[in-house]
Amino acid sequence: MSTEAKRVITALAALLLAVLTTTGTAIAADGDGPSAGQRIANALRTSPVYVDAAYAEAVPPSRQRQLSDRIRRTGLPIKVVLIPLAKGDAFDGESDLLAGTVRDRLPERRDLVLITSDGDFPDSLQGYEWPGDTHQARSAVAAAGFLDEMRDAGLADLTAKAVDLVAEGKGEQRYEEAMSDLGGTARPTQSSSDSGSGSGMTGWWLLIAVPALALTVLATRAALLRSRTAPAVPQLVFTTARAADEAQVRRRAEAEVLALGEATRAADVAATPGLQQALDAYAAAGTVLDEARGLPDLAGALALAQEGRDALAGSPGLPLCFFNPLHGRAALRTGWRPLGRRDRLDVAVCQECADALRDRRAPEVLTDTDEDGRTVPYFEVPARRSAWAASGYGSLMPPSAGLGGAR
Repeated sequence: MSTEAKRVITALAALLLAVLTTTGTAIAADGDGPSAGQRIANALRTSPVYVDAAYAEAVPPSRQRQLSDRIRRTGLPIKVVLIPLAKGDAFDGESDLLAGTVRDRLPERRDLVLITSDGDFPDSLQGYEWPGDTHQARSAVAAAGFLDEMRDAGLADLTAKAVDLVAEGKGEQRYEEAMSDLGGTARPTQSSSDSGSGSGMTGWWLLIAVPALALTVLATRAALLRSRTAPAVPQLVFTTARAADEAQVRRRAEAEVLALGEATRAADVAATPGLQQALDAYAAAGTVLDEARGLPDLAGALALAQEGRDALAGSPGLPLCFFNPLHGRAALRTGWRPLGRRDRLDVAVCQECADALRDRRAPEVLTDTDEDGRTVPYFEVPARRSAWAASGYGSLMPPSAGLGGAR
């Protein structure tokens, strides 16, 4: 072994030792006090409502007391836990894990109804009940978010309504009533600014995607500067896994964009009416891919490559799945209303996400980083910052824009 190689190995060993020492110290420091789940369980012994400081403005102490009184009047074993959830935190962003952890740390109790934050949709709720489903808690809590009277409700009012519906004991019926009109929603109305004709897709994507990508870079940098330090090992594992996912998706996007380019070059100009649109999509996809800063941008490159293939084939189909375009092309369109909005959106979804909606489960969504550095569903990023939030990867675009048209 050469002297230079020995020096490299020695330096790496020293670095590894330093990392392990730092990690061990962080773990020991965290282990000095109760875990996050235990802290929540301890607080729930004195009050049925636990609200993290991050939600103090949405659910202030006065509203917390009102919720506690409301729960006590029901006579039911209801507990409420409202905390922000994100990948890499103590519950890995999973409301199921939060609920199970808190339940395991509560004193011996035969019956428990737990209302928690939703890990997939901020400011939404999830319901859990043990040992059975006597009060139909899961359906009752889900129904609260779809009631017309809750369209503009804040988190405190939404939680209060969820408590009332659990106490009513008709969660299944209330959910079916709330969801009964979701299937016939029309496509969002086209605005006058979208009234162009021809292959308007190209101008739209380039005008929105390029500035959005630049803003995404700046926002990501600011988010990194503002982000709090997370526990060393879970954050390292999460970051490594995400980097692996991005590398895999990038390779897939590169292959699809390359294949589209080859297909356009081989196409017969006279026999391919959509060739120019395919070339435009290829150029836009290449630009997005070159400037991609994460999974949302890489998914955008995939969406544009799909648009190009459809243009060459002359038979456009459904766009990629609205909730997670990495699932592939959508299988059907369905109505869906985001929490806090009056209008229902007509979105294209894959079969997996359609099944999740039908079974009252949150679909797996593609996430992005918002202006405050939080991990949120990509469609919750302001449209002025994200071409993908504005378009829903094709689901929210008017027919004249090309992508997602003529469905």
